[in-house]
Amino acid sequence: MKKIFVLAFAALSFVSCNKGSDASSYKQGYVDTAKLIENSDEAKAIEEKYKNKSEEIGKELRAEIEAFEREAKNFQANAQVKGMQWAQTEGQRLGQKEQELQIKQQSALQTLQQESGKDMQDLVAKMKEQISEYGKQNGYDFVLGTGDASTVLFAKSEYDLTEIVTKLINDKYKGPKAETKSDSTAVN
Repeated sequence: MKKIFVLAFAALSFVSCNKGSDASSYKQGYVDTAKLIENSDEAKAIEEKYKNKSEEIGKELRAEIEAFEREAKNFQANAQVKGMQWAQTEGQRLGQKEQELQIKQQSALQTLQQESGKDMQDLVAKMKEQISEYGKQNGYDFVLGTGDASTVLFAKSEYDLTEIVTKLINDKYKGPKAETKSDSTAVN
């Protein structure tokens, strides 16, 4: 009899503990992270910043490449006239200059990628913090992310917080405002 009472008590305790953790009692929502980044004014500003930097660097490199191409053309024209010794020396110099230009181009590209990657990592960290803040302030138990690294296989659209969070993040962004496709409306 004692065993039945203990088992009944244990079963009752287990059921009452599980009742509090019933998934339907949680307030949850999700954010489409790909759309969030796509519609973020700050992400657009970062993209524009590095597009402009890339164009600036490209102009500088194009000028150096054009000068190199003129030198290469002159080399071809003068190689027979100035002799074999001159052609070998000048050919080595031009080969070295070409390598230096390639290294400079690769280095500039790598620097741009590192800088933009760092800026985007900082933005994502800031977004995560703001999503967490939003979730806490609005009584969410879970806010999940969808997008490239999808962690949600299904969600009802009424749980989609993407537009709300995008608006919140864009409202907090103090930089130059990027053009938006349409005004976001809050959905609860």
